[in-house]
Amino acid sequence: MSKNVVNKIDEFVKVKNVLISVSDKTGLDTFVPELIKNNPDLKIFSTGGTFSKIQEIIGSNANKNLIQVSDYTGQPETQGGLVKTLDFRIYLGLLTETYNKAHIDDINRTGSEIIDMVVVNLYPFKETIAKKGVTVEDARGNIDIGGPTMIRAAAKNFIRVTSVVNPEDYQMIVDELNKNSGKLSLELRFNMAKRAFEHTAKYDRSIADFLSETTFENVNKCYDKG
Repeated sequence: MSKNVVNKIDEFVKVKNVLISVSDKTGLDTFVPELIKNNPDLKIFSTGGTFSKIQEIIGSNANKNLIQVSDYTGQPETQGGLVKTLDFRIYLGLLTETYNKAHIDDINRTGSEIIDMVVVNLYPFKETIAKKGVTVEDARGNIDIGGPTMIRAAAKNFIRVTSVVNPEDYQMIVDELNKNSGKLSLELRFNMAKRAFEHTAKYDRSIADFLSETTFENVNKCYDKG
């Protein structure tokens, strides 16, 4: 199968659909209302505790603007939130290229939504392993899978999608939306992609370093054997 070669993109992309799934919920109470202010018809797809937090923030607007990812995908979250966003329709919405007819046909065929922005931060792995007495299982349980996957998909497709990984960037996003009538520029999307890949690279590095410094003895004594 040949790789796609993209020649045409939009310099400015209107934010119509956003996926928000964050461990650190700092700043959502101001960021989310600003997003809706810029686009009253905005659809926000969200999961678990983030969904509940946004529901609390926007109140009666939740019926119009907020969608549970599990309702969208038709698949309930697994126990412990292990699988929430790893779904074909989510990634089709993230990776679709605007002027690729085959992609748009797939969107229409599956009834999927094109996602314009991802707001994701990750399970607190570094904070977990810094705690006194942390076990291998404590660390393993805080290795985020869905978050980095969404971040990487959005950042790869910076030609259309904005990836936001740090609450400190929320105001910059709002300022750009205000400046450009609810749209985000290619320059901003590219800069956010650079930050996103730096973020996931550091995250993976911290996991790799922890595992490389962990002896098998510590792994072995952590678990009962079946």
